[in-house]
Amino acid sequence: MDCPFCGTDASTDQTIVESRQSAAGMHRRRRCASCDEAFTTYEQVQRAVVMVIKRDGRREEFQREKLLGSLRIAARKRPLPDGSLEAVVEDIERRMMGTTRGEIASRVIGEMAITRLKELDPIAYIRYASIYHQFVSLEHMLEELQRIALDPSLPGPEQARLFDTSEDGSNDEPGAPVRLEDHRAVGR
Repeated sequence: MDCPFCGTDASTDQTIVESRQSAAGMHRRRRCASCDEAFTTYEQVQRAVVMVIKRDGRREEFQREKLLGSLRIAARKRPLPDGSLEAVVEDIERRMMGTTRGEIASRVIGEMAITRLKELDPIAYIRYASIYHQFVSLEHMLEELQRIALDPSLPGPEQARLFDTSEDGSNDEPGAPVRLEDHRAVGR
């Protein structure tokens, strides 16, 4: 490691002034003996490298941010709990690192993401699946939408109430008849 100020080999000619452990890794404050300047280094444990085998046969290192970015695009403007997409990526990454293989097909990663998105939010799922599965026609996408609509294990969409419940509690039940006198236009 070279000193960022004078360029001398700081690993042999340096003093560690302070060390702090954080969630991101180790922060060390160092002082170069040659120029007497202080600088900070950040050290992280390097996880095992998992190579992703792409559809065209190329291999590239797994990139957590790339997967998270694609999930964020699919879930844009969806009412998901904070940190839910990060938890999905963390789970996928943990499963990948737990395998003894150093390579994994991109389709496996995609299927893991699709499975979790389907449980999390059907709209985000269909957005991600439309790109991942590369639906070639509207009919293929409609077939998938029908499968989702008929799946009882998926949460139903929440419908926002058009009107608040009246003071006497007459409109507490979903589907209860709405009385016009309870919901007059404001400002007459």
